Amino acid sequence: MKIARFIFSLLITLSLLYFLNKSIDGKPPIGKFVNPFSGFWQNGQKEALELSDELRLKGLKDKVIVKFDEQYYPHIFAGNDHDLYYTQGYVTARDRLWQMEFQLLAAAGRISEIIGKKALDFDRGRRRIGLLYGARRMLEQAEKSPKSFQALQAYTDGINAYINQLDYSSYPIEYKLLDYKPEPWENLKSCLFLKLMENDLSRFEADLENTNALKLFGREDFDFLFPERHPDLDPIIPKEIKWDFVPIEVEKPEVDFVEFLTEKTIEKPDPRNGSNSFVVSGKKTANGKVILANEMDLQLRLPSVWYILQLHAPDINVFGSSMPGAPGVIAGFNDSIAWGETNAKRDVVDWYYTEFKNSRREEYKYDDKWLKTQKIVEEFKIKGEMPFYDTIVYTHYGPVTYDRNFLGDGDRINYSMKWTAHEGSDEYLTFYELNRARNYDDFVKATDYYDGPPQNFSFASASGEIAIRINGKFPVKWQEQGKFLLDGRKSSHEWQAIIPKSQNMVVRNPESGFVSSANQHPADISYPYYTFDAYYEYYRNRRINDRLKSLGNIRPADMMRLQNDNYNYRALESLPVMLDSLDTAKLNNTQLKAFMMLRKWDYFNSPDQIAPSIYQAWWDAFYALVWDEFEDKKVSLIKPNVYNTIYILNNYPDNKYFDKVNTTKVEDSKDLINEAFYIGLDSLDAWKTRNEKDYVWFEYKNTSVNHILDLKPFSRGGVKVGGGKNIVNATSAKHGPSWRMIVELGKDKVQGWGVYPGSQTGNPGNPAYGQLIDPWAKGEYFPLIFLKSVNEAHNSLIFTQTISPK
Repeated sequence: MKIARFIFSLLITLSLLYFLNKSIDGKPPIGKFVNPFSGFWQNGQKEALELSDELRLKGLKDKVIVKFDEQYYPHIFAGNDHDLYYTQGYVTARDRLWQMEFQLLAAAGRISEIIGKKALDFDRGRRRIGLLYGARRMLEQAEKSPKSFQALQAYTDGINAYINQLDYSSYPIEYKLLDYKPEPWENLKSCLFLKLMENDLSRFEADLENTNALKLFGREDFDFLFPERHPDLDPIIPKEIKWDFVPIEVEKPEVDFVEFLTEKTIEKPDPRNGSNSFVVSGKKTANGKVILANEMDLQLRLPSVWYILQLHAPDINVFGSSMPGAPGVIAGFNDSIAWGETNAKRDVVDWYYTEFKNSRREEYKYDDKWLKTQKIVEEFKIKGEMPFYDTIVYTHYGPVTYDRNFLGDGDRINYSMKWTAHEGSDEYLTFYELNRARNYDDFVKATDYYDGPPQNFSFASASGEIAIRINGKFPVKWQEQGKFLLDGRKSSHEWQAIIPKSQNMVVRNPESGFVSSANQHPADISYPYYTFDAYYEYYRNRRINDRLKSLGNIRPADMMRLQNDNYNYRALESLPVMLDSLDTAKLNNTQLKAFMMLRKWDYFNSPDQIAPSIYQAWWDAFYALVWDEFEDKKVSLIKPNVYNTIYILNNYPDNKYFDKVNTTKVEDSKDLINEAFYIGLDSLDAWKTRNEKDYVWFEYKNTSVNHILDLKPFSRGGVKVGGGKNIVNATSAKHGPSWRMIVELGKDKVQGWGVYPGSQTGNPGNPAYGQLIDPWAKGEYFPLIFLKSVNEAHNSLIFTQTISPK
C-alpha cells in the first residue's frame, strides 16, 4: 500500500506542477486539492478492485450479480432489461464518469465553463456544427421507441445512482484538478455521445478546399491532382457483384459551382479515424468455423475509448465493446452471431452558399422566394469571465456555420451546413436489436434502423454465414454534388431523395470465402449511385485482401497476426523508384549506409528497425517538396493524397508539379527525390541529437496513449509498437487500433479474444490503469470470457458483487 500511495502521490505532484504551469485558466484551490481527508490522496488505490461484496441501490427492481474477470471486465447478470442497463450505467460511471462527462461537455461546446476563455473558439465551433441540435432530434426519435427509450432511461438512472452517492473526496481526480463537480446525467447526453462519434467518423470533408483548388488550379489540373478513383482499386464490395434493383434517378442541373475562396475552414476530425474488419468462412478455416476480426482505429486515449463488458438478461447474452455514455454493446458477439464495424467513407456533409435579403439575416433566397430563417442565441458561460453570446442563424439546410461572426469575411461568406447527423434517427434501436440477433435476417432488420455515422457492418454467424453491409443515411446525388460548395439559392442543388436501405451495398457469402473492409472505396462504378469521399484508404485493404486470398486452414492466431501486420505497401510502391532515382555517386559513407539499409529492407515497419524511419523521413521531405504549390496560398487547401502522389511519381515523373515554384531551374521527380534524401537524413540526425537516442522506428514514431487532458504523468509515451499510417497495424503517433477483437463461431460454442491500449479504470491512481498497453503493443490477446449463465464457473473470474434494490 505504501508503494502504491507513493507512486500515485508522485504522479499527482508531477501532474499538478505540469497543470499549474500550463496556460489554462481556473487553477484548483491548492488547500482543497491537497487535503489529506478529501483531496487527491483519496484517489489512490492499493487494489484494482476496491468494491464491497454487496451493494444496495435505489431504483433496481431485483437483484443483479456482477462478476469480474482478470482484465476487470464486468459480466452483468440481471433478471430484466431495466436492471441490466441500469447496472451497465452504474458500473461504467464508477470506472469512467469524468471521461463520460468531459467528452460530452466538449461535444456540447461547454469546455469554457471549466477551462476558461481559451476554450471559447473551440466551443463556438462545436455549437456551430450543431451536435446538440442533432442530439435533440435523435432523442425525439428514441422516445418514440419503447425499447430505445427504456434502455436509455435505465442507463441514465444507473449513472445518476452513482453520481448521487459522491462527495468531493470520492470525485475522480480530474474534477479536483479542474475544480468542478459532476452534473446529473440525462438521456440527451447519451444521444449527444452518438453525435460526438458521428462527428469523429462522418464530418471529414473537403468541399470548400476543393472549391478553392478548382478555382486556383483549373478543372484539368484539379481532376489530375484529385481523381475520384483509380482503375486498380480493390473495393469493399467485390467487382463481380450485380445490383438487382431499379435505382432512383436524379437529373444533374446545369451547374457552375460557386467559386468563393474560403480563407479558413472549420476544424475537422482526424481523417485516419477508420478501422479494419475481415471475416472468413468455414471453407478457409482449419476447423470449418467462421472467424470474424474487427478493430477500430481511433485516437489513442486514456481513459480508453471503449469499455468492455458482458450483458446477460432473459432475452440477451452479449459480450463486446461499449461506449462510455451509451447503453448496449457496439461491436461484439453472442452465441449465434458476431459483428463489427469500420468507418464507411461517404460524403454526408454538404455546404450551401446562402444569400440573405439584408443585414438582419431574417430571410434567405431560395429559387424565386425568400424563406424565413431561425435565430438561436447561444450563451457561453466562461470560467472567471462574463458570458459570451453568439447568434447562430438556421436555414432549412441547417446552421449557418460560416458567417460574419465566425470564419466569414464580412457579409461575403455565409455557408449553411447540411449533414445527416442533424436529422432525427434512432441508432440505439440498431444496437438493441443487434445485441439480440440470432441470424442474418435479424442482422439486416437491426441495421435497417441505422442512419449514421455510415458504417461497414461486418457479420458472421454460427451457422456459417458471412457478410458486410454498408449502412447509413445516404442521399441520392448527381455527379459531383457535394464535392464543391453548392448554391443554396437553387432548389436543384438540394438532396432530392435518400437511397432506400434495401439498395445499400451488401456482399453475402462470396465465392472467395472472405469479406473485408478497411475504409477503402465501397464499390466500383457499377454501383448505380454516385459515391464520393475526400479521404479513402488505398493500402490497408489491399494488404488484407492479398493475405486472405493466399491463406488457407486459417486459425484465430492467423487473424491476430494479420491484425498486427506491419507490412508497408506504401513503401513497396514508392521506394523502388526513389532508390533507382538516387545519385549514389554523390553520397558519403553515412548516406551510402542509409541507402544500403533501404535496399535490404523487407518493407516491414517492425519496431526495432531503422529503415522505416529513414524511408518515412525521406518520403515526408519529398512530399513537401512536390506540393510546394499548395503553400502560402492564403486559402484553405488539402494536398493530393499519398496514393495519387505515388501514382504520379511512377507514371508521370516529368509532370510540371515536380518543378519547384521558387527556383529558376525546371526540376523533375529525380531532382526532388535527391534533394529530399539529404533533407530527410539531416532531419534524422537533428532528431537523434535532440532526443539523445537512435531513430529506431518505434522511438522515431513515438506512439503515445495520452490522457484526454494531455497530462503527461497520466499518459504513456514511447510505446514499443510497429506499424504506421496506411499499414494494417495502423499505429501512428497518437492514433491506432483502439480495440482488437477476434471471434470464432461454431454451432457447439463461441470463443473470443481481445485487447485494447488501456484498461477498464479511468483512475490514474488505480494500479491497473493502462495495464493492457504493453500487451496490446506486443500483439498479445486475452480470452474474452463468455459466460452462459450466472452459475457458470471459470478460473478467470476473480470477484463477484451482488447489487440489490434499496
